[in-house]
Amino acid sequence: MTEKLQQINQAPDPHQNERDLQDKEIQNTLGRIKHKILVMSGKGGVGKSTVAVNLALNLADKGYKVGLMDVDLHGPSVPRILGLEATFPGGDKPRPIPYSPYLAVISIEPLLPDKDKSVIWRGPLKIGVIRQFIADIEWDELDYLIIDSPPGTGDEPLTVAQTISDAHALLVTTPQELAVADVRKSLDFCRQVNMPILGVVENMSGMTCPHCGEKIEFLMSGGGLKMAKNFGVTFLGQIPFDPQIVQASENGKTFMKPYKEMTDAVLARIEI
Repeated sequence: MTEKLQQINQAPDPHQNERDLQDKEIQNTLGRIKHKILVMSGKGGVGKSTVAVNLALNLADKGYKVGLMDVDLHGPSVPRILGLEATFPGGDKPRPIPYSPYLAVISIEPLLPDKDKSVIWRGPLKIGVIRQFIADIEWDELDYLIIDSPPGTGDEPLTVAQTISDAHALLVTTPQELAVADVRKSLDFCRQVNMPILGVVENMSGMTCPHCGEKIEFLMSGGGLKMAKNFGVTFLGQIPFDPQIVQASENGKTFMKPYKEMTDAVLARIEI
């Protein structure tokens, strides 16, 4: 029995050459991208995709060449936030979907025959798709690749960490302790996989009353700032809840203004 197990373990992997070729393609692609930023959160519903989209838009607005990669395979929302309905341009290798002269996007959603059907995939398939997003897509030279990850510390962010060794993390939270507690797990994840942390963004940090102009802290505020101070990471700013942002996202439009200071803070951290 022991000899049989040893023979199995020593048998050549028939897929090793294929993986080696894919690894080479991945490294070739990543070599053409200067900065990679993984936008992540331990908690769903904190506006992580909206932050990722608006970060990408603001960087593109500044003249940087930007790629936006949506690795939330079970709940892709980037194309809907941007109002994208196009499919991937063809060629020898598919290209990301152009949104503007400075921004291109990739997501699983344009490949789904029915966008309302659930995606029921186990880890190995999800890992393979994310690797294909890098290896099998004809990315141009980019200044920034923004990666929108699903909530948590599972297969998708782990695959990014293991595949893109020089990625930096941007953590998104809302102010209340329930969200901050989950984001602390994301912070610990980054430290365990040796991923540098750009900083923390506190989203939905209060709102201004449209009638009286007073600030309403319906989700409180300051939780993200307090966490950043406690863990010694950079605080990248507070983004207030604004009904216009919600409406813009629902209508496939963008609302960049509240995110410009955050983008400047990210650029300042990158340039250190």
